[in-house]
Amino acid sequence: MNLSGSLNHPLRLTLASEIHSRPFMVIAAPARISHLAIHCDEDSDWHDRTLQSLCARFGVAGPKAGAQHFFHDFGHFRIKWERHTEFSTFTFVEPGRPGTDFTQTAMRHVPADWLELLGPSVIVASHIHAEQGDSLDIADERLRAMFPVPPLVGSRVLSGGEIWTDFQVGPDGFSRFLIRDTGLREAQMGRLVQRICEIETYLMMALLALPLARESTARLDRIEEDLSGLGAQMSALEIDGDAEQLLREISRLDAQMRAMSLNTGYRFGAAQAYYRIVQARIGELREQRIEGVPTIGEFMERRLAPAMDTCVSVATRQESLVNKVSRSNDMLRTRVNLAQERQNQSVLESLSRSARLQLKLQQAVEGLSVVAISYYGIGLAAYALKALKGGGVDVPVDLAIGLALPLVCVATWYGTRRLHGRLHKLGEHRSIAVPQ
Repeated sequence: MNLSGSLNHPLRLTLASEIHSRPFMVIAAPARISHLAIHCDEDSDWHDRTLQSLCARFGVAGPKAGAQHFFHDFGHFRIKWERHTEFSTFTFVEPGRPGTDFTQTAMRHVPADWLELLGPSVIVASHIHAEQGDSLDIADERLRAMFPVPPLVGSRVLSGGEIWTDFQVGPDGFSRFLIRDTGLREAQMGRLVQRICEIETYLMMALLALPLARESTARLDRIEEDLSGLGAQMSALEIDGDAEQLLREISRLDAQMRAMSLNTGYRFGAAQAYYRIVQARIGELREQRIEGVPTIGEFMERRLAPAMDTCVSVATRQESLVNKVSRSNDMLRTRVNLAQERQNQSVLESLSRSARLQLKLQQAVEGLSVVAISYYGIGLAAYALKALKGGGVDVPVDLAIGLALPLVCVATWYGTRRLHGRLHKLGEHRSIAVPQ
């Protein structure tokens, strides 16, 4: 029974291919290997163009766009190319002859003008000489000739191989590794070469964070000093108006710290990821000590581990300082907000007093208005009564005016109160209708 292709998840075949996307090269000793790792994170297409340029020099069709690995036999040598997130690697392999050393390397087949195209991007360059033979002793003159600068690092690996190196960049710009096959099984040499290349590449990629950590340390010292001074000013602050200037200063520090954390966070995180890969690859070597020589694991523990601890320390200190500046910013902002709320409360109290005074004034004016309206009402009534009396109607004008006076006053007061009540209700209805 065959599984229909329509039943596969859209990513199933892609993910299955990814597991086998970076196979080991089959290498048999003796062999010469040269390894380059180029780092360029500004132009992601630059790595592909570099490979296509090399393939064009030899009349070979390069891989399709977006490829993550490429392998080809150019006749005199083979090449393996791998694309990673921040870097790409070129591994050149050619057969060697017994008894040779680093005088001839696989890089001699690479065009010099193509190397010039790489520019200042080479983060790793190493020559690896693979040979067969018995185990070597630290006092061997051949080792001293190959690695004249101490310290010499070496170990027995995979229960049938030896690795010798000094992790030094030689006058030619390449580091050197000697791998001896003292009883390796089939394909183990290719795996061992791959592990050595990965250890040195990820080692250098992890160390990219160290200069940044050192630079960040000086910046963190200055920011901590500024924050300490601002903290002292906050403690001695008496006038809330002065807090606004401090708030601007702390907001400036907060912005600096957040920008710094954003710029360095990726590099510090990547360094730890690369360091874990280095540790994993060293563990896969299954090293055994050669008396008098530090193993690769011991060398990395003494040299790489302190650098990574420095990066972790700076990253932790940086995040801690971000939190401190943020808390100081929040505290001072709260103080400024409380001061503004007190000012707003004073303004509201002033408005409330003004409203009460206006109410009292309104009540006083209201009483005067009743008197004035009543006065004019009585006056109009008097004119009307006098007109009637002049027309022949016998009306006691003075008596009528005296009797009408309290009635007019009461009616005027009642009408004024009722008018104010209606206006007050109308104002309440309009305030409720306004969206909040």
